[in-house]
Amino acid sequence: MPRKVNLNSAEGNWKEIKDVLLSLSVTDRRQYYRMSDFVPLDDIPVWTPTAGGSEPSRYKRNENLDKKISLYTGDITKLEIDAIVNAANKTLLGGGGVDGAIHRAAGPLLKKQCASLHGCETGEAKITCGYSLPAKYVIHTVGPIAQGGVGEEQRKALRSCYKNSLQSATENAARSVAFPCISTGIYGYPPEQAVHEALATVREYLDAHHDKLDRVIFCVFLPTDKELYLQNLPLYFPAAPTEATVKSKL
Repeated sequence: MPRKVNLNSAEGNWKEIKDVLLSLSVTDRRQYYRMSDFVPLDDIPVWTPTAGGSEPSRYKRNENLDKKISLYTGDITKLEIDAIVNAANKTLLGGGGVDGAIHRAAGPLLKKQCASLHGCETGEAKITCGYSLPAKYVIHTVGPIAQGGVGEEQRKALRSCYKNSLQSATENAARSVAFPCISTGIYGYPPEQAVHEALATVREYLDAHHDKLDRVIFCVFLPTDKELYLQNLPLYFPAAPTEATVKSKL
C-alpha cells in the first residue's frame, strides 16, 4: 500500500503526491476526497438522442457516439470521472465561480502545481492532478472575454478551449471528461451562442476520436443553460431516423 499523503497542506512535494495519487485505484483514492457525496460515472445518466426537433440536424447520425454524451445539472467538483475542465483565468491560480470551487475542493496542492505551469493563454489548456477532487485530473482552459461582442476571434478561441481540453484528456488516457459552460459568466460570452461552439467542437472531435473517449459530460448549473443544451443537442447528435421520416423521403 502506498504511503499516506497529506493533501491539506501546501508544504508537500506536489510531484511526488501527484504520482502517488495517480497510481491508486479509484477505490483507494476515495480516502482522499474532500467530499463524501461524490457522483460516480455510472450514476451520470447518458443523454439519449430523440427524433424530431424544431430544425434539421446539422450533422449526420453517428452510431459510434451513442452513450458517449451526458447532460448533468449540478456541481462539477463532485464528479468521480477521469477529468473535469476548469474555466480558469490566465494566472491559473484560482478565481471566482467554477475556478474557485475547483481550487477549494482540490486543496492547496492544486495551486502549487498550477504555479509551476506559469499561466495559460486564451484558448489553450493545461492539465494537473485533481488532488482531493473525485476527478483524477483537472484540465485548465482560459476562455475568451466577449463583453464587447462576439467576433470570429472569440468563436475560434472558445472552440480552441474545447478542442485543446479534449486533446489534453486523450493524451493523458482520460476517457471521461466534464465541461462547465466556458466564458458564459463574467467573461460575457452569450450562452445561446456558446452552446453551439461547445457542441460543434465536441461532435467533430468525437467523430475523429470516438475510440479514445467513453463519455463527454456537459455540466450545467443554471436551468437556462440546461434548456439550451436540451434544445440544441439533437442538432449535433441526431437520433436514428424514425420509420415515418424514412417513408416521407421515399
